[in-house]
Amino acid sequence: MLYNFSMKTATLPPIRIEPEFRVEVEGVLAQGESLSQFVESAVRETVLKRKNQAEFVRRGIAAIELTKRAGSGIAAEVVIAKLEAKLAAARLAQAQRKQ
Repeated sequence: MLYNFSMKTATLPPIRIEPEFRVEVEGVLAQGESLSQFVESAVRETVLKRKNQAEFVRRGIAAIELTKRAGSGIAAEVVIAKLEAKLAAARLAQAQRKQ
């Protein structure tokens, strides 16, 4: 991606918050950090998180489709039954240790 240094900056829309919340936000600012820097950082982190979530979901759906085409998957009922059996065994072992 190329960055054009002559590109103008833009602003995010202002948001209304309760005065108490503003005090709370200002209370967690790092030394020398402005409220604007904090908000920009939070927005950037949220954008990155959502991009990562979308990519994770995309990869998961692709993996599901690949498994369906290959016919190599394990039925959910089988997996759940195995997990329930492990859980029951762990609970039994824990109960026996307590005795």
